[in-house]
Amino acid sequence: MAHNSFWKGSRGEWYLVVQIVLLLLLIFGPQKCRYLADWPPQFTWIGSLVGGFLLLFGTLLATCAAFNLGRNLTPLPVPKENATLIISGAYRFVRHPIYSGLIFMAIGWGLLRHSWLTLGYALLLFIFFDIKSRLEERMLAEKFQEYAEYRKRIRKLIPFVF
Repeated sequence: MAHNSFWKGSRGEWYLVVQIVLLLLLIFGPQKCRYLADWPPQFTWIGSLVGGFLLLFGTLLATCAAFNLGRNLTPLPVPKENATLIISGAYRFVRHPIYSGLIFMAIGWGLLRHSWLTLGYALLLFIFFDIKSRLEERMLAEKFQEYAEYRKRIRKLIPFVF
């Protein structure tokens, strides 16, 4: 019986598994911990307002980026064999706008839930996407000569910041 390449992880499949686990933890994980203080009541309306905005903004950013990628879209960090480099649309503002959108959505979700623990999950997701994007960027630099110049001009995960 042949080995399934998914379990070998030759294209970064384990990154996808970890990503799914982190997203499920973010959505369904515990919100409270007895060692963390409750959300301050005077900030609940601010958390809801900012959280709703970030959730909407992140959804729009990730959706636009997915449409910008078109046939290049893959959940794996290794680009498709026949991929082309996309540097327009959402990719003019950040190199990994789908990851950025998911990060903004995660922070917004934590603020909407008024949960320090959920914001911690969002931080874990941010760290994970930073690590995953490093592998992806090595692969993109090998595949596309012009990626080095693009990388110098555009921030990685947070538009205009990081």
